[in-house]
Amino acid sequence: MPKKLGIGVQTQNIIEDDAPREGFEILREVGFSCADFSLNAYLKNKALYQQKLNKFFDKSDNELEQFFAPHKKAADEAGIRINQMHMPYPNYVPNGKKELNDYLRNVVAPKSMRICDFFGCKYIVIHGFKLAYNLGSEEAEWERTRDFLDFLAPTAKEMGITVCIENLYTGIGNHIVEGPCCNAGRAAERIDRFNDKYNAEVLGFCFDTGHANLVGIDFEDFITRLGKRLKVLHVHDNDGISDLHQIPFTFTKSRENKPSTDWDGFIRGLRAIDFDGTISFETAPVLTSFPDTMKKDVLSFIQKIGEYLSEEIASTTCHEQK
Repeated sequence: MPKKLGIGVQTQNIIEDDAPREGFEILREVGFSCADFSLNAYLKNKALYQQKLNKFFDKSDNELEQFFAPHKKAADEAGIRINQMHMPYPNYVPNGKKELNDYLRNVVAPKSMRICDFFGCKYIVIHGFKLAYNLGSEEAEWERTRDFLDFLAPTAKEMGITVCIENLYTGIGNHIVEGPCCNAGRAAERIDRFNDKYNAEVLGFCFDTGHANLVGIDFEDFITRLGKRLKVLHVHDNDGISDLHQIPFTFTKSRENKPSTDWDGFIRGLRAIDFDGTISFETAPVLTSFPDTMKKDVLSFIQKIGEYLSEEIASTTCHEQK
């Protein structure tokens, strides 16, 4: 009997800091078993790209634990497992002030790891540095990301956390092109090298369906090449043009309703590697496009899509979408 996959969703736009119990109860009620804790919501990427900081991560470790204690308690009581979280990003702002980038490395990153450990969360996702066009090559870009990962790895090993790099896109002019970690073979080699170096599973991969769709990645081939190095997922949909973070199966390429995103390849790839993690949806923006009174209905629908994907991954045949 195949292992039943967890079904999870971002906490952003669901869990409110002043009443976390209510949000986690909603997740339980509609059938989710897991959650991707949106730590990145506490230091927004748009602000960072504008070189603006807030004071959230100035809190001491003890103050951060006190702040998140009600969230942890509410999740535990609702039976929701925090299976993954997202470190605030970018972790390095290209052409940013030294003081800003030093703060992101020396304050935000270590405190994010401690928060992850506090929640008993095993996986934290980071964004590799988008520096290929600044430095002239993908290899030089990776060297900067590798240095950051070397900085995190001893802490990750000590805490039993796996840091997950993610396939990204970047914008050049008015065009969307491949960003960091879009070569599965190269990513697999780098992950193996890191884990051998530290004799622990300190590095893994997060496959993002929306980013992959934007740059034309072959889902099945990419996932298969990653194999067991693939630890967590960001599941969402788009039109192949913009990073919309919408509900899967939302977009089509034609009036004949062929999906914009290769969900069959996604299913086949995860089945091929015997994926046993969580189908985790990165669909927070969806919840602001529907009336607030429909939040439970929308979340229930997303959860049912998770159940469908889980069942298809576990099945012996894939029902091709027509």
